[in-house]
Parts: sequence; C-alpha cells; structure tokens
Amino acid sequence: MAFAVHFAASMLACYLTAQVLAGSTWTWRAPRVAIVCWQAVGLALGLSAMGLPMALGLAPYDRPTGSALLALATDLSHGTLPAGLGAVHLGLVGVGFGIGAVLLTTTVRSIHASVRAQRRHRDLLTLVARRDPTVPGALVLDHPSAAAYCLPGVKPRVVVSAGTLSLLDRAELAAVLTHERAHAQERHDLVLLPFTALCRALPWFRWVRDAHERVALLVEMRADDKARELHAEAPLAGALRRFAACGDRITPAGALGMGDRDLDARVQRLMVADRPPRLIGAAALAVATTLVALPVSLFLS
Repeated sequence: MAFAVHFAASMLACYLTAQVLAGSTWTWRAPRVAIVCWQAVGLALGLSAMGLPMALGLAPYDRPTGSALLALATDLSHGTLPAGLGAVHLGLVGVGFGIGAVLLTTTVRSIHASVRAQRRHRDLLTLVARRDPTVPGALVLDHPSAAAYCLPGVKPRVVVSAGTLSLLDRAELAAVLTHERAHAQERHDLVLLPFTALCRALPWFRWVRDAHERVALLVEMRADDKARELHAEAPLAGALRRFAACGDRITPAGALGMGDRDLDARVQRLMVADRPPRLIGAAALAVATTLVALPVSLFLS
C-alpha cells in the first residue's frame, strides 16, 4: 500500500506543479525551460496514473511495483498466486495496463491523424502553392486572408498567403518566416503531441486541457524568441499587431500558425526586455526531474 501512496503523491505533485506553472509569470521569460517542465509533468502524470491502480492491485506482494509485476508474471506462469491476491487485485492491475494502453493508443492515433492531415495538405500545396523570389524557402498561396504557418514533418514547409505578403513589410515578413522555420527546426509539433494525447486520454481533467493550451502558447513564444534573435523585437511585434488586427486568419489542421495564440500577450512580452530567470529555471528543472524520477523508480525497482 505504501507504493500506491507514492503514486498518489506523485499525481498530487503533478497537479500542484501544473497549477504553479499555470500561474507563474517567469514561464513567459523562459519558454523553453517551461516547456520541459510541462513535459515532465505530463510524463509523470501518465506514469503515475498507470502505477496507482497497479500498486493497489499488487499490494499483497509488498514490493515496489516493478518487482511486484515480475513476481506476478512468474506466479501466473506457474499457476499459483500469493495469499490475499484475488480477482479484485488482478482487475486493478488490468486497469493500470488499460490506462497505459489508452495513453499509447491515443498517442498513436494523434500521430496518425497529424501525419495524415499533413500529407493531405502537402499534396494540396503541390497543386495550388507557388514559389516567389521575395520569400525564398517558402510557398505562397494565392489567398486574400492572412496566413503564415509551418507544415511540420520530415520535409517541412513554410507557407504564407498573398494576403500576408500585402499585409507585412519586408522586415516583418522576414521575422515571420524565421518564426515559422523555428517551429520546423525544433519540431514543436512533437512537443505538442503528448499533450494532445493526454487531452484525449484524460478528457475529464480540465487542467490537462489547460496544460495543452499553455504549452501551445509557450511554443509560439519560443518561436518568437528565435525570430527576435535575428530580427529584434520591433518587426516581429509589428507583424503580430497586424495579424491581431486582421480578423480573417487561416491555419490548416496539422500546422503551426503564426497568428494562432494570444497575439496581444505575445506583443506585450516582446516589448519587455526581461532576462530569463536562471535561478528559478534551474529550480523548476530540478522539481521536474524529481517528478519524473519518482514513478520511474517505482517501476524500475
């Protein structure tokens, strides 16, 4: 039972850490560190959600969950079970494996849906998009709405619309293109994928959905940081303001769009020259490492 308490404590710690992260302002100044912390929370939550019913079911063994699972497999192969371990206990172990199966299945389904949408849109781009010497390395869609997005994958595509070309000046457009290339280079689609899977697997947890929204915003802020390293704050902030003023924006499924998330907040952030909080970031990474280490140690011991 003590090991089940450890898993329950891990889930509680995940919830409390998520609440702290959601209410903290330092995450905007260090989005990359904050993304890692959110990833650790998601991983620890998934492992703990699996481990809690398993630990309850394996309580008669009075061993860490990993060792108890091996002992159960050995006992089942010999057709014997220890005293006190009945159908209810085996059912709880099955629930734990079921949660793991749901998490794995939803992750695979999310990957499949994303890849399929990206492939479909990539095929469409070969028919309707064109190259333009004014935007090297990007594809142009002849569409009046504002659009600037990255279609991630093994062969990523950066796409802008004709409406965007007429909306932005040269410096703003260069900053936007760098922003979208940052999404492709750092594979932000893969960063978001586990949180999409968690939302599907645990839809009754509102804070899981909120975590997805927070990470999606942090991903955009991280790409903003990469863009302003080359183009400073003013061109990028100007582009975000223009996108905010343009109500008709489009981003296809499976893509990461420039104007998708909290444009006003991102502009405000760009105008404040705060350095990343190294001490707080280091402490947050230490907490994130501990969160993941607890359930992993229970499974491996």
